[in-house]
Amino acid sequence: MSFVRAIGRWTMTALVVNCIIGSGIFGLPSEVTHLVGRASPIAMIVAGLAMTVIMMCIAEVASHFDEAGGAYLYTRTAFGRFAGVEVAWFSILAAIGGGAANASLFMIYLSGFFQWAGRGWQRIALLTMLIAIPTIANYVGVRSGATFANVLTVAKLLPLVLLIVLGLSRFGRHFELLQTSEITNPGMGAWLNVLLLLVFAYGGLENALIPTGEVKEPRTTVPFGLLTGLFLCIVVYTLIQFVTVAALGTTVTSRPLAQTASVLIGTGGGLLVSIAVLVSTYGWVSGGILNVPRIACSLSSQGDFPSFLGKLHPHFHTPATAILVYSALVWLLAVTGTYLWLVALTSGSMIVIYAGCCGALIRLRKIQPEQAALRIPFGRVLAVIAILMLAVVLTRLRAREVLLMSVTALIASANWWWAKRRDRKGSMPQVIVPSTK
Repeated sequence: MSFVRAIGRWTMTALVVNCIIGSGIFGLPSEVTHLVGRASPIAMIVAGLAMTVIMMCIAEVASHFDEAGGAYLYTRTAFGRFAGVEVAWFSILAAIGGGAANASLFMIYLSGFFQWAGRGWQRIALLTMLIAIPTIANYVGVRSGATFANVLTVAKLLPLVLLIVLGLSRFGRHFELLQTSEITNPGMGAWLNVLLLLVFAYGGLENALIPTGEVKEPRTTVPFGLLTGLFLCIVVYTLIQFVTVAALGTTVTSRPLAQTASVLIGTGGGLLVSIAVLVSTYGWVSGGILNVPRIACSLSSQGDFPSFLGKLHPHFHTPATAILVYSALVWLLAVTGTYLWLVALTSGSMIVIYAGCCGALIRLRKIQPEQAALRIPFGRVLAVIAILMLAVVLTRLRAREVLLMSVTALIASANWWWAKRRDRKGSMPQVIVPSTK
């Protein structure tokens, strides 16, 4: 039985936008302003253009495939199992870091209502409840988990549109041109730090590639959705950054959009945006608990992950072990890490994924020259440029993030060795991949 191809161009575009817009735009505008000042809207454009180069490469690579799998499938096909397993592990690390970052930002905005929620044992207890509820919902059945996630993600775009409309109507006529010194004074280090953070803000659209097996005419629909969705996000992010700078100046705050709404609308506006952020971030956490364990389960069915991750609960028929492991790791990082640290960690993991996909373009053009796929102009050159950009930004990671990523790479290498050795012994397990319907 095959998937029904029901995802068209605009549905794919909407999926991409939904995958990109998450906690980054709710939590990072103030930090971006802190690093590069009034030039921060330009930073949004620069990061968006850099991501466009990367996404053009990924769009070509994705057009080679009709089946689901995303970055893992692309790198495995291009470079073999070792590269595929490495990318798979970093994809999961990015998902864990992203889930923890969203949970952390949830607590930051919640502490705006209840100050005690942001410190000590109260924060840990609330984080435990925050993650436990969708974990239990997904543990007992996929239908309840999917419904829970859908309910929580409805209001994601509403506060952004509201702030853009109100901000432009108030500040649009008072725009002041930037001086060259405002762009150059922060220095190269600050700009690279901003780009590292904005990889997180613009990242996530690779998750839109996972259901490729359900996309109509994927060789044309996927590139269209990727590039159109990314363009829309660049516009939204740039306008939000402009409004935030106009409203708050260079003030640093952990809840930038709530503070911006308070300036534009008053206390009620800040309250409205804070509630919307709570709903959006919790929806991301819930959706991650629904989706990511099933990716690990699928990989275990192919022999690339340990078989226990693919076992279904005998009564609920859900990947119970994978759900519990993922949720526990999200909780651990959320409890021990700050929001900005989690953003940097997730960005570093995404950089590895994107570099693998860009490298796959060069390799696939060599091994599949006759493939009926999209061919972007100067594809190899753009892939090299993208890889170099990603490598430079990766140097901005600090020791703690590098350490955890190195441990992940070592675990992935051990996983690859184990899978290869098991295959040699002819003991490939047969694991049923759970349905998400």
